[in-house]
Amino acid sequence: MISIEGLKRSFPTPDGKSETEIFGDVWFKVAEGEFVTLIGHSGCGKTTLLNILAGLDTATDGVIIADGHEIIGPSLDRAVVFQTHALLPWMTAMENIAFAVKSRWPDWSKEKIREHCQKYLDLVHLTGSEDKKPSQLSGGMKQRVGIARAFSIEPKILLMDEPFSALDALTRGSLQDELLSICRSTGQTVFMITHDIDEALLLADRVVLMTNGPQARVCEILENTLPKTRTRSDMHTHDNYYPMRNHLIEFLVNRSKQFKEEISSSSYNPKAPPVVRPSAQ
Repeated sequence: MISIEGLKRSFPTPDGKSETEIFGDVWFKVAEGEFVTLIGHSGCGKTTLLNILAGLDTATDGVIIADGHEIIGPSLDRAVVFQTHALLPWMTAMENIAFAVKSRWPDWSKEKIREHCQKYLDLVHLTGSEDKKPSQLSGGMKQRVGIARAFSIEPKILLMDEPFSALDALTRGSLQDELLSICRSTGQTVFMITHDIDEALLLADRVVLMTNGPQARVCEILENTLPKTRTRSDMHTHDNYYPMRNHLIEFLVNRSKQFKEEISSSSYNPKAPPVVRPSAQ
């Protein structure tokens, strides 16, 4: 569904005489129906990469192929859930979702649009809040509207940029459970940025690990070997949970820096980042 091929993004230096490479030579793929998360320290270009995926930014070099087509701009086949809810403050929850649905299906009647929007408000447990404006909603409820809006246009690809980072732990956990349930039932293809290791292990089929920026690279890809039926309450009971969690912590603490020194080695192949499957001893 997504093929990232030799992607590079650079920005001009303040004096305009040269460029700073944020990341480069990035290669990896996301299969249809797969949930992939990206982990890396601030400054490695995670959000920039997602914006290029969304068509909101352009690469300096390389291409991204989505559903067989090169990405050259935004598309209703790719929906984005941002860190902040990004709702239109003068519209109600229902109207915010309807705004997106009308863009997707401009010929639909008002009744059909409202029925479709209600389906997704119900899905994120916001029944009864249809006519409330963002100022009348809690932070978690606003983010639920944003998620409902993204799902309502039935995108082929869902892009999420740390959508739960500003929420309290209980709300975050509840929304993670809802997202996992929706994705499992719909087979949605998802690419998500997160700093939270446990969130990645709960949600993702694979975790892409980026080195520190600038000049960030894909270090390796961790394959999540926990059962598909895992939940927040039981995933720590599985044998492979702690080996994978420790592997991710070790990467973020030490290897994300060290790997940059290994990039020039002849064994490093950016087109085939190693796939790791830490297992219990």
